[in-house]
Amino acid sequence: MEIKAPRGTRDILGEEVALWQHLEEVVRRNAHLFGYEEIRTPVFEHTELFTRGVGEETDIVQKEMYTFTDKGGRSITLRPEGTAPAVRAYLEHGFFVRNPRVRWYYLGPMFRYERPQAGRMRQFHQFGFEALGFQDPACDAEIVLLAWTIYRELGLSGLSLELNSIGCPLCKPHYVQRLREHLENHKDLLCEDCKRRLVENPLRVLDCKKEACQAVFREASFPNIQDFLCAECRRHEERLFLLLQHLGIPFVVNPRLVRGLDYYTRTVFEVKVHTLGAQDAIGGGGRYDGLARALGGPEVPGVGFAAGMERIVLLLERSGFTRKDAFRVYLAPLDEEGEKDLLILSQALHEVGIPFSLDFASKNLRYHLKRAQKMGVRFVVIAGEEERKNSGFSLKDLVSGEQILLSQEELLGRLRKERETC
Repeated sequence: MEIKAPRGTRDILGEEVALWQHLEEVVRRNAHLFGYEEIRTPVFEHTELFTRGVGEETDIVQKEMYTFTDKGGRSITLRPEGTAPAVRAYLEHGFFVRNPRVRWYYLGPMFRYERPQAGRMRQFHQFGFEALGFQDPACDAEIVLLAWTIYRELGLSGLSLELNSIGCPLCKPHYVQRLREHLENHKDLLCEDCKRRLVENPLRVLDCKKEACQAVFREASFPNIQDFLCAECRRHEERLFLLLQHLGIPFVVNPRLVRGLDYYTRTVFEVKVHTLGAQDAIGGGGRYDGLARALGGPEVPGVGFAAGMERIVLLLERSGFTRKDAFRVYLAPLDEEGEKDLLILSQALHEVGIPFSLDFASKNLRYHLKRAQKMGVRFVVIAGEEERKNSGFSLKDLVSGEQILLSQEELLGRLRKERETC
């Protein structure tokens, strides 16, 4: 039987790799500019990290985690999200004592058992940003600005930003109680999952995408969490709104936005793109001031966001984005001595920073020219008996058809000039 990649996973090959590299470069460049340092956490963690951090009643923990028992009898889970591992690392390495305010970012694979569809895989990839130790709403604004900047730099259009506040331990319980009462009066209209959530964690009901439940949420009498915010949460939210207005970032308040993780407090947000259909969110985040305490540490404020990279790559593909690769030359040996000469030349090309592709598959010039055309390379450097007689190399321009014989010094000078003008 032919062995294939497991369902919900895929290989990233060919031209698509360039899209991923471009996205990763944009993320890394903006992380550097905003002062965020990279963190790399393990791809598997103790299951307790996610049951305590993400929440036992979330869909992630209930339905989606890849959890197994290792040979030592420990329950291990493949990483389904990046914030809880980052906070675990923050606590484990004592940052709350020696350096309580950190800004981190990450890129990497995550794992959730879901029905595979466009932009959603069982092994998927996220980039994320976490700011720990910052209580001020200005940091919430910075996180939103960072997300918005990355999306705009990628050239994504049709963006919308939805914001909400889900309160704090002081005011959230009042809303949850009112929400539970309202949902109890409409229990017969809820799906089976939401009936269970109603008992265990009513806020999770708001995550449901089924139309019957959505109809309940749209009723005029449905309680609005904005009406239950305490004075401090209200000040935090109003300050954030003001800062975003000054930054020129448009947003709408969505009082039913809660996100799918239990660690959020106060600010939650999502960035959406209308062209994606039902699965329109391309990133989101918020504040998680209680997460460190839930993991056994002290009270540490935090705010961050994460974005699914598959959906962004899908948008880049749909937009017709093509990445202009760095200037590159093709090295075509016509015999064994030509291979030696071009290997020596490759050292000189490397020293001056000119990318090259050297092919050893054939000694036939027609093969090399076709190969260079297929790769989209304009300049071919040829090394054969004729070139050795003249102590040089032939440079062929596949656009103009021009072919000239040059010494190595002349060749390097010509290629440097062409690279500057391309």
